[in-house]
Amino acid sequence: MTTETRPDLELLEHQAGRSRRYQSLGYRTKRVLLGPALSTAQLVHERISKRVALAVFSSDPISSTAYATEEMLLVLIAAGGAAIGLALPLAAGVAVLLLILVLSYRQVIAAYPQGGGAYMVTRDNLGNLMASVCASALLVDYVLTVAVSVSAGTAALASAVQPLRDYRVAISAAFILVLLWGNLRGVRESGRIFAVPTYVYIASLGGVICYGSYQVLSGLGPIQYSPEQAAELAGAGGQLAAVSLFLLLHAFAAGTTALTGVEAIADGVPAFRKPEARNAQRTLVAMALIMAFLFLGVTFLAIKLGARPFEGGHPTLVAQIAQHVLGSGVGRALFVFVQIATLFVLVLAANTAFSGFPVLASFAAKDALMPRQLRKRGHRLVYSNGVIALAGGALFLVLAFRADVHALIPLYAIGVVTSFTLAQAGMTRRHLQLRQPGWRKGLLVNAFGATVTLVVLVIITVTKFTHGAWMVVVAVPVLVWLLRRTQRAYGSEIAELKVEATQRLAPPKPRHEVVVLIEDLDQAALAALQYARQLNPLHLVALHVAVDPDRARELCALWTRVRIPVPLDVVDAPGRNLLATARAAVEELVRPDTEVTVVVPKRSFTGFWRRLLHDNSSAGLFKALGSLDGVNVTIVPFRLGRRARLRLVRSEA
Repeated sequence: MTTETRPDLELLEHQAGRSRRYQSLGYRTKRVLLGPALSTAQLVHERISKRVALAVFSSDPISSTAYATEEMLLVLIAAGGAAIGLALPLAAGVAVLLLILVLSYRQVIAAYPQGGGAYMVTRDNLGNLMASVCASALLVDYVLTVAVSVSAGTAALASAVQPLRDYRVAISAAFILVLLWGNLRGVRESGRIFAVPTYVYIASLGGVICYGSYQVLSGLGPIQYSPEQAAELAGAGGQLAAVSLFLLLHAFAAGTTALTGVEAIADGVPAFRKPEARNAQRTLVAMALIMAFLFLGVTFLAIKLGARPFEGGHPTLVAQIAQHVLGSGVGRALFVFVQIATLFVLVLAANTAFSGFPVLASFAAKDALMPRQLRKRGHRLVYSNGVIALAGGALFLVLAFRADVHALIPLYAIGVVTSFTLAQAGMTRRHLQLRQPGWRKGLLVNAFGATVTLVVLVIITVTKFTHGAWMVVVAVPVLVWLLRRTQRAYGSEIAELKVEATQRLAPPKPRHEVVVLIEDLDQAALAALQYARQLNPLHLVALHVAVDPDRARELCALWTRVRIPVPLDVVDAPGRNLLATARAAVEELVRPDTEVTVVVPKRSFTGFWRRLLHDNSSAGLFKALGSLDGVNVTIVPFRLGRRARLRLVRSEA
């Protein structure tokens, strides 16, 4: 005869139900909004293809073609209509700079397939301080990318639906929240959500450029403005004689806003399917070709059609071109479609920042430059804390600048061009140190690129400084100081906690005294006393802080009647200060030869209403007593409102 113990099926179902019930309200809400949690083993399946990666990592530079030309023309129009023709050579200069960056970042991807882009290059080759500068500049730029993208998308929407112009701040904030939700669902999930609008924008704007170029070559006339619009444009114009080198440099700096986001592919190499580096390099080239075609195409049509930007941004330059090229009737419906596509791609362009910022923050956190919480993968295997931090920063900028693209643009591009310069300088030094095969070619590309981007950085800083760029110039050093201070704080903690190989455990102290803090004599107090007795201390005492004298007398009487085999010590609390009195009483027990343990009973209540009816004084006691040297604080929980019974069924064979 054998006896076997097996769990009852009803018991297993009961335990599964308990597990579901013990899930917090926040966790259940997260599961509903974001989907079921993914295990760490599923991380490899969250990789994305090149087609999806082009939408996830390249939507920012591709979408910037919707406003980069407009920003250039806003500068040139101050010198009169004749200066507008200089926009195409300036746009070509930006395209050449893009080519240099693509060649450089292909080398960065090959050298650092683990991701990290400019930050990793700078850290490994230029040192910790420059890495802090690079991280700070990129983090600022990513936050600005989100704010500018959603604001520009809202401006495109308002160009098609004019009554929405007064609600641009609320609409922009809503778009940021949608992006936050989409990215918290995971990289692959956000790629599926955001891929289609990017390709629709490329096709729709590309179609407008091709059809518009054909019409221009066929004799299409310039845009005819209303008398009010013509008067506004005339008031903004000047004379061709006003064209100066500074004005041209200012216009070029405005055009470099098209380059933001180029860094994101190098940052996110680990998100690609294998072979990661090769797929990332091909995606980078595809992004550059598409972006150059759209940017140069919009600039060409703007010059040939006489399109002019308006100071308020309504209607946008792309909207004017599309409306004129497509005409009325069916063309009007196509125009609205183009505007909707522009809206979506501009809003979703912020997804590039949502892909790059959390990854960069995780690398910086790994190097102790940022809080360690940014290294944790969340519910859906994304760096959730980084995603939330980015959304919070972008919301602040949208509210502070009233979703005004032209007010935000001057802050833009300084950060990303700083990272370009540092990355190429770092690669230059890497080539000189390692001298790997092909290093001379790489040295030429990176050294030239570092020089050019440094010149561009100086131009952007000088020309945009009085227009708001001074805020970024101030913010980056402040952020560098914060990152360095964070690193020093973590460094001191590590030095203090480090265990040496020769270190041994100290002999136990001869005395161990245990104090159980008692508020009332109840089941929670009895559980704490029972636990304290298991410690086998030399001296065990129950301590009651007499905040209420009548209550203290009642406790003493009950203690005597129940005959608790532990002495009760009652201490008066002057001024009814529970924490200070308890701390002073425990501090008297601390001696070099004594280990003191304070046991605090904690009543744990289930349900929101029960928790609302009680305070959490145990947390305050833990904080007040835990800071004392030589004192250990132990919380003994007693759970009310729910008890589990284990039933076992015995079967005999």
